[in-house]
Amino acid sequence: MALSVTAKDIYVKVFNSVSENDTVSRCLEGFKKGMPPVLAVVNEKDKYVGVISRRSILRSRLDPSVTKVKSLMVIAPQVLPDTSLSQIARLMIGSGLRQLPLFDKSNLLGFVTDELVIHATVSGEWGKDKVEGVMTRAPYTIEANRSVGAVLGLMREFGVSHVPVLEAGRLVGIVSLQDILGSIYWPQRHQTTGDFAGEKTETLGVAVKGIMSSQVITVSPEVSLRDSEQRMHDHDISCLPVVSGDRLVGIITKLDYLEPISQLEPAADRRLMVQFGVKNVDISAEQQSFMMGEFDSFSHRFQEAFKLGTLFVYMKAHGSTTMRGTPMINCRLQFRTVRGTFFSASEGWGIEPTFKVALDRLERRLLRSKELLAYNPKYAKDYLRKMGVPLEET
Repeated sequence: MALSVTAKDIYVKVFNSVSENDTVSRCLEGFKKGMPPVLAVVNEKDKYVGVISRRSILRSRLDPSVTKVKSLMVIAPQVLPDTSLSQIARLMIGSGLRQLPLFDKSNLLGFVTDELVIHATVSGEWGKDKVEGVMTRAPYTIEANRSVGAVLGLMREFGVSHVPVLEAGRLVGIVSLQDILGSIYWPQRHQTTGDFAGEKTETLGVAVKGIMSSQVITVSPEVSLRDSEQRMHDHDISCLPVVSGDRLVGIITKLDYLEPISQLEPAADRRLMVQFGVKNVDISAEQQSFMMGEFDSFSHRFQEAFKLGTLFVYMKAHGSTTMRGTPMINCRLQFRTVRGTFFSASEGWGIEPTFKVALDRLERRLLRSKELLAYNPKYAKDYLRKMGVPLEET
């Protein structure tokens, strides 16, 4: 990759937009045109005010026929003309948005997409690296006879946008966010109450094989990143299941490209970061301080191995369920790094203990992972110590 390439060299001037006062149902049409990752949102004066993503619609559980776009709109990080590709990748990872606005002072010039960043990067030496070096290993999968509601829940819980579909252990299809939107949100008949308000109830019970793409384009672990990206571009898709023989061994998505791209450029602030997402949870300053202290200790132990990565913390309370005034908390952790993505979860009473248990489970998964042991075998001893196995000092 030519590190001299910046945002002004790759942005597009034409983009899809929607009014902030339109309903979500109406704006869904904009996602059909070229399947952009986000739509630009404009106000009544046709001035850009933010973006709306397919993922935010999928997670909302609101009735799209009455929900206004501005209620799901987010403010995207702004990119400047001289912003490097590595910096853009970091902004995309941190914000969870795959299309960012390019501004020159107060003027919106256009947008930079993940596809443009990836294409510009794989044209260099890095593009010769193999898929197996960046793919997500052991991806979440679902059986073909499971329901659409089940795969929807999987996507919402773990934040994934593509799920390979298996039948008797064999890859038979793949289901994407776009498939979910097409089968649930674009049809006109919706339910208006319950956990899946706004979603077509008949569709939720349909087997996944009824909406999946059965013509799956795959790639082998030995294929170069450049050829893999070209395959995505030629078929207008955003992920490729990775197969060895007839066995699914991983998946490569645009996000899997962005992680290493974010590290290609030397940076003074290379560090592990944490981002919080909460729902129905009030976190006090003391609780936040406790969690940051636990994360600082965690990052101190793994900074050397991962260099750069983001820990996403999702917390939500179970309604009004409490024990002596302490709420029941569900905590999910997603640790995205160049060595792969790692998950853990916990459920318990109170914010601090639930977070601590989830972080401890995440650490155990890291310590026994092949990716970390390949980097430094000493982590095997760390894992055994954590499991309480006495070790002789040498």
